[in-house]
Amino acid sequence: HSSLWSNLATPHEGQVVTETQLAALLDSALDNGPHNVLLFLQEKLSIEDFTAYGGVFGNKPDSAFPNLENALAAASSSLVLPSVDWFAASAVPAFLKAKLGIVPLHVDQNTLQELRLNASLPALLLLQLPYTTGSSLMAPKEVLTSNDEILGQVLSALQSEDIPYIAILTALRPSRVVRDISDVSPERLGRQLLQAESATSPVTYPPKSESPEILFWATNLSVAIDNVWHDLTNRTFGSGSSSVTVEGFKNASVSELALKYDNVGGDSLTIRFRMKSRLYPVSARYWFTVNTVELVRGKKPQDIAVFNATQLTAPSIYSVSCAHVSNQPASGAILVPNNTFTSEWKMLITNFQIQGFNVTGKRFSYASDCAGFFSPGIWMGLLTSLLLVAIFTYGLHMVMSLKTMDRFDDPKGPTISVPQTE
Repeated sequence: HSSLWSNLATPHEGQVVTETQLAALLDSALDNGPHNVLLFLQEKLSIEDFTAYGGVFGNKPDSAFPNLENALAAASSSLVLPSVDWFAASAVPAFLKAKLGIVPLHVDQNTLQELRLNASLPALLLLQLPYTTGSSLMAPKEVLTSNDEILGQVLSALQSEDIPYIAILTALRPSRVVRDISDVSPERLGRQLLQAESATSPVTYPPKSESPEILFWATNLSVAIDNVWHDLTNRTFGSGSSSVTVEGFKNASVSELALKYDNVGGDSLTIRFRMKSRLYPVSARYWFTVNTVELVRGKKPQDIAVFNATQLTAPSIYSVSCAHVSNQPASGAILVPNNTFTSEWKMLITNFQIQGFNVTGKRFSYASDCAGFFSPGIWMGLLTSLLLVAIFTYGLHMVMSLKTMDRFDDPKGPTISVPQTE
């Protein structure tokens, strides 16, 4: 299939392939090629991994990817995309599922030998590959070498069946993140002595007001609709923040911040944070809570997903911050689904901070973190210590309860006789 991408322009070096461009490339490959697709999905991978462990200056024995190199050389059609937007790359399984109209089958190199593919029927095989981010320089190379061996075994098994297929190797996110300095002025690229880098201003309500009533900030704001991720960070805080409409409501006990986007996945999207302040007699002070986070797509009631976020709480004179605000278990699952429409949504906010009451100026007040004082590790240590102390106390009590004999047989006196009766 040497003409799988003949009608499309091949991305040049240094270009970051967007979600739309990647979808066009996959469309062309699936329309012109076979429908037996094998997807190798790694947790993390970057082009720098191939640079660091691929063997340079002809030193092929030192390469961690001999099977991958041989597969690319022997393929009738191949395409390498050095840089892909990681939200687009993470959406590849969902795109293939929708394009082929079948559910991906999770396999490994052992179960694949038992499968029999049919060239006339589409198949989507998904094989997960591990990755390590350990401190040892050899650990990632060893894992990548092991992944390459798995890749070679799987491709050999498919070639033995003599059935055409498309193999894709990608990852959910990059293993190395390079800082983007495209928007940094040249005079700031050198050394700066005792100078802190200025950050982008938070979202304020009312917008562009010198005396805002609500502040909101995050380093990453992303939502996924039907497993397709959309990065809204730059549209909210960066140079593209003009594409978001900020609305809100504020009184003494209730505040609300709404972020409205015109086009997210082909439809409008509104992210709404509802906050409430109330007096707690026990502490004799007012506390505010982020009651719910709502995702509204379009204007239909069935498109509203409501998440409870009652763990986000702080005194009303403070702001509340959290490292991860998400409905995903891997990120803490602070957002708890409140209705049945949340199953189609995923949300991830990194370095979240919001203040809905007692705002003075454009700077946050002292931040109350959502992490509890007792982490799971501390609880495990305390419970283990209590268990060991209980065992030690029981053993010491048993030792102290031992009693020695107070009467012994005198060899010079009469023997102790025990009468026996029938």
